[in-house]
Amino acid sequence: MRIPFGTISITPKAKELVNEALDSGRVSNGKYVKEFEQGFAKIVGVKEVVAVSSGTDADTIALAVLHDFGAKRGDEIIVPALSFVSTGNAVLHAGFIPVFVDVKRETYNIDPTKIEEAITEKTKAIMPVHLMGKPADMDAICQIAKQHGLYVIEDAAEAHGAIYKGKNVGSIGDMGAFSTYVAHLVSSVEGGMITTDNSDFADIARALRNHGKFCHCQVCSSNAKFGHCPDRFLFSRIGYSAKMNDLEAAVGVGSLEIYEKVLAIRRKNLLSFMKKFEAFKPYLTTFREEAHEQIGPHAFPFVVAEGAPFTRGELYEYIEEKEIDARQLFSSMPTQCKGFEFLGHKAGEFPNAEFIGNNGLHIGVHQDITEEHIEYFMQTIKEFLETHIK
Repeated sequence: MRIPFGTISITPKAKELVNEALDSGRVSNGKYVKEFEQGFAKIVGVKEVVAVSSGTDADTIALAVLHDFGAKRGDEIIVPALSFVSTGNAVLHAGFIPVFVDVKRETYNIDPTKIEEAITEKTKAIMPVHLMGKPADMDAICQIAKQHGLYVIEDAAEAHGAIYKGKNVGSIGDMGAFSTYVAHLVSSVEGGMITTDNSDFADIARALRNHGKFCHCQVCSSNAKFGHCPDRFLFSRIGYSAKMNDLEAAVGVGSLEIYEKVLAIRRKNLLSFMKKFEAFKPYLTTFREEAHEQIGPHAFPFVVAEGAPFTRGELYEYIEEKEIDARQLFSSMPTQCKGFEFLGHKAGEFPNAEFIGNNGLHIGVHQDITEEHIEYFMQTIKEFLETHIK
């Protein structure tokens, strides 16, 4: 049996809309982008959504908005040490310096008790990551941010469907940033979404995704097929080329049509994985869902426990041979990703992030996985442990 890491469900409606966009001749940022934004706003529960070309661009542009509110190049953004590398990259792309804070081993998320010691006079925002769809401790993070006059920008790239104390992630901080990459619950093949209730933030983000240009003229605001914007080459900011196109958005609109169905399947799979995996303690661990939260079903993470009589590499090779497609559970960006060496961090500074980076794996929980797949995975792990534990 083969268990692929990810999948995408391209609906008949999505195919119909893609063809309509092709036939219309308007395939850049057009009406389907607006429709996708409006639909995404409803499921997250925010007033404004800005579609961009990737989740990394969503992070970057959300951060770059802060330049309009007093932030300067070289200012600092607090981020967890453990994340997909795009989190740290986005901070640099936006003109800021990432200041890394260690995570908690049991949640994989930023440790709020370590945030205040990382705050300096240059700190402008905290960017928590809801890693693997598990909500970060937003009450503590927002309280710290309020005390120090900082913005909170949620990296919710993987956290579609995650809920924290009754609120959808991406609607709690000042802005949120989602990825709509091919393997995610809501997908436009490639893409990202910035979420906010602040219309000023949204307007600036729309300008930034289009080289710094934002216009309310009749041609631009109506997405007219013909006509010329009178201010086509007037740019008010240093911006990016990060627009989503209508073909991608058409796939996204189709994805929203089956959102609730796919969310239910993925949630069922994730909860089944978590419950059955308890049998493998103390050698393997995973996160848990607390009463105040709902984990967004992006993937199933697990970590080889300290002192286990086998390595992650051995486990990885075994399950790969059984055609179970696994991925590393990311890395400590400042100490395990070569690109961040210039910041001068040394191994040992972020022990929890480094431990997870050395010992973690994750597999998919997507809508093409069935209970039979889950049982096959559990049986494979059981067989591995039986051969490595004496």
